[in-house]
Amino acid sequence: MVAQYARVVGVVIIVIGVGGLLLGEQSLFGLLNIDIVEDIIHLVTGGLMAYVGFARPDPGLLRNVVGGLGVVYLLVGLLGFVAPNLFGLLPHGYTMADNLLHLGLGAAGIAVAWFVRRDRAATV
Repeated sequence: MVAQYARVVGVVIIVIGVGGLLLGEQSLFGLLNIDIVEDIIHLVTGGLMAYVGFARPDPGLLRNVVGGLGVVYLLVGLLGFVAPNLFGLLPHGYTMADNLLHLGLGAAGIAVAWFVRRDRAATV
């Protein structure tokens, strides 16, 4: 289940990053922020997640990457409420939808990585 989560979420995050680069710096449907820094981060984190999902590494590494990125996304979601432009990194700043999406993605990553039974995590 962890590998499947990493594959699906990794590919979706990569698509979001590529879509953001193609759209340029604007908002998506007036709800989500699109900035080049965020697009590059999406490509890197999505690529890392997809890599560990498709490469079938050690289950411990898989859990650590998915859970670690879950923690990062959770922190970004929380930080977005305090500093929407992430201290000047994002010119247009995060919206409420961005923050909620990051919080959900972070919570899901943590839950899948660390609360799914260990013997089921290794299955593909």
